[in-house]
Amino acid sequence: MSREIRSFDYVNSAYARVRAALTKDAASVFRAATQAAAGRTHSVASALKVEIAGIQFGKEIEIAVKELKPRTPSASVTRLKLDWKAAKAPGLFPMMKAELAIYPLTATETQLDFSGKYEPPLGWLGTAVNAVVGHRIAEASVHRFVGEVAHYLRTEIEREPRT
Repeated sequence: MSREIRSFDYVNSAYARVRAALTKDAASVFRAATQAAAGRTHSVASALKVEIAGIQFGKEIEIAVKELKPRTPSASVTRLKLDWKAAKAPGLFPMMKAELAIYPLTATETQLDFSGKYEPPLGWLGTAVNAVVGHRIAEASVHRFVGEVAHYLRTEIEREPRT
């Protein structure tokens, strides 16, 4: 049974600037935003860490940007298709298939809207773990990831000269 997760945040910068940063090299943005180092082409190792009930959970993940729609700079919505999985022992952790939609809210604000689905691993055991705590960990990880990407874009785009 797949589970759905949605999260959103905004960047107080024009859509064209946010879009340019993410379409130029989304993997680098994700890597820098999550403070994890990796040198893979079109893939990034990101460290997702969350705390639930005083216990910290963390895992290094690989994010692959699978597709970019549309490719035209004038489009009012840009969608990045993402896949992510655990960097080590991926069969023990959920794999996420997601879309990050980027669109303008106003002339100076841009929305990041994440929508993803994952399937708990390990059959009935994974489903049971997911029901107890796994879904909360997955949700918290996604919310933190989207927040870190938005924060990174807010701070980095403001440092760039306007064109």
